[in-house]
Amino acid sequence: MFDSDVHDAFAHLNSAQHDAVAFGDGPLLILAGAGTGKTTTLAARVARLVADGVDPQRILLLTFTRRAAGEMLSRARRMVAATGAPASTGKVMGGTFHAIANRLLRRYADRIGLATDFGLLDAADAADLIDLVRDDLEVAKGTSRFPRKATLASIYGRVVNSRVPLKATLESQYPWCAEHTEAIGRVFTGYGQRKRARNLLDYDDLLLFWKVLAEAEGIGDELGGSFDHVLVDEYQDTNALQAEIVAALRRTNDNVTVVGDDAQAVYGFRAASVRNILDFPQTFPGTRIVRLEQSYRSTQPILDTANALVAEMAQTKDNPEFRKSLFSDRLDGPQPRLHTCHDEDDQSARVCDAVLDRREQGTPLVQQAVLFRTSHHADLLELELSRRNIPYVKYGGLKFLEAAHVKDLVALLRLLDNPDDELAWFRILQRLEGIGPGRARVLMEAIGVGEGGVAVAQLGDRVVEAAVHLPAAAERAVVGLAVALGDTAAIDEVAGQVQRLREWYGPVCAQTFEDPIPRMADLQQLEVLAEQSTSRTRFLDDLVLDPPASTGDLAGPPLLDEDYLILSTIHSAKGLEWDTVHLLHAADGMIPSDMSTGDPDEVEEERRLLYVALTRPRHELDVYVPLRYYHQRFGSGDRHSFGQVSRFLQGPVRDTMARVGPRDAERDVPVLAGTAADRVDALLDELW
Repeated sequence: MFDSDVHDAFAHLNSAQHDAVAFGDGPLLILAGAGTGKTTTLAARVARLVADGVDPQRILLLTFTRRAAGEMLSRARRMVAATGAPASTGKVMGGTFHAIANRLLRRYADRIGLATDFGLLDAADAADLIDLVRDDLEVAKGTSRFPRKATLASIYGRVVNSRVPLKATLESQYPWCAEHTEAIGRVFTGYGQRKRARNLLDYDDLLLFWKVLAEAEGIGDELGGSFDHVLVDEYQDTNALQAEIVAALRRTNDNVTVVGDDAQAVYGFRAASVRNILDFPQTFPGTRIVRLEQSYRSTQPILDTANALVAEMAQTKDNPEFRKSLFSDRLDGPQPRLHTCHDEDDQSARVCDAVLDRREQGTPLVQQAVLFRTSHHADLLELELSRRNIPYVKYGGLKFLEAAHVKDLVALLRLLDNPDDELAWFRILQRLEGIGPGRARVLMEAIGVGEGGVAVAQLGDRVVEAAVHLPAAAERAVVGLAVALGDTAAIDEVAGQVQRLREWYGPVCAQTFEDPIPRMADLQQLEVLAEQSTSRTRFLDDLVLDPPASTGDLAGPPLLDEDYLILSTIHSAKGLEWDTVHLLHAADGMIPSDMSTGDPDEVEEERRLLYVALTRPRHELDVYVPLRYYHQRFGSGDRHSFGQVSRFLQGPVRDTMARVGPRDAERDVPVLAGTAADRVDALLDELW
């Protein structure tokens, strides 16, 4: 129980949240259903630890986004202040797994044989480096199809994070690549060697090196002993490697709190494993389990549907201690509606009708969302929304660091941070007039890229020397690059470095792209971001570990409407909520996707994905099932297949929903007098 002087600060907690926050030392598993206030609970637990005298610097908070860590620590800070305790949460080490790994590795680098100035590769650069190794090894020159860089990068990440050997991973997840197991292994070995030689780490390396650090004799105990408490958010989304890191940190101290919902484990394609949360009590014997079941988001009719779906989940049946039944104080509200539609066109029309009707009833468009399993499932709806002049925003698209112009400027900064970064050289040199891949490689060899020992101060001179045998135009371009790099190396402030490189890149951007103006505006924003960084290395780390979400030149025309509808994949909607949710294509083959029914585990993850969708609305839920799908919409013929309601919406789940039939059933239509059989008999009698 809380002491009386801190009771008021936590008076807003319900009894289950209170139990989780007041729990003392030892392993704690908080099973938090959708909308049950897990962020509040975890923040309150941090605040209670600090208010009770735990040194904030000895608390580690691991989340999956920097924003989540900031939100929790901000709430915890307010709660600590409300207790009257003099302590602050400002020194709690909080952040994503990868960001914390980066901080710890730079702190301990010299003690584990790692250079402290290592560079970080984002996902796109890692794939490019794999591609360079693939080409160098000439593994794709055989007679059968060999995986390209994106597939290789995906395989590599799954193997590392799931801790499942390459051969088994290929056989289960990429069977068409299995014949190339030996060659793929050579590519991955060469990729690792290339990274080490260039002093580079990728996302997966951050976790691998952290695992090695945490498990090492002596230094691992020192690292684990530096934290009195470890708290982990969204534990159902951790992969095997992350779970191993948590276990290693708690070898001598089992003060670990994890929060999650096994029913929302939907990132298997990223190697996340629901087994981590299901096996937590076995990993940490003596675990206390607290269930958060009071939902502050949805009405009871919506929760009834969600509860019925959860009851059908395999992990719920196999692990009775994980069973949850969500409830709400908001007992009223309409039943979720299950609409059967003639076809996809009918579905689009009915969604638009419903969206506009709710808007007229007082629910703004921005408080309505249309969810779907895969992005292309919304194609026809987008056409109908445009025809009816309903503005919308669709989650997804190209991320900021994936935009070519942003990657160019970041590559320039990386050259100054690591002159041996061959990916950055290869990218930038090919932006120059008269230089293609072959000439870029020759220049890189002349500069000495990859040989080590090129000081930043000498970089400009080395580039000039390497350019002397080029054609005049190419030589001028390379010399201009050398001058810009030399000028930038002499500037202390990171924002000033970005400004100087942006000035040089402007003409290159105008020559390379048809729309340079918005692209250069993005780079001005990059300069604004740089003003907050104290070092170039820190700035580059932040861009890789917590990149901006989008880029301006791909955002389309400015949104001048008063309101807009939200369109989102279910994965992107996780953690969000709206007043009204419309779920498209709840048909078998769509949910579950026919690409994810290969084994029972995949089917169960699809069921959990549907649960995520069903628990997003606060007030109203509409689910749509087209009865016919056309396969040749813009050609000749009438090829189609019949749809059927998802296997997940049968039986007890379907019984919780109001059913709305096709449109003809909703209108008053003429009814045939007498029976059709009588009329057929009369027609036949005329023929005998």
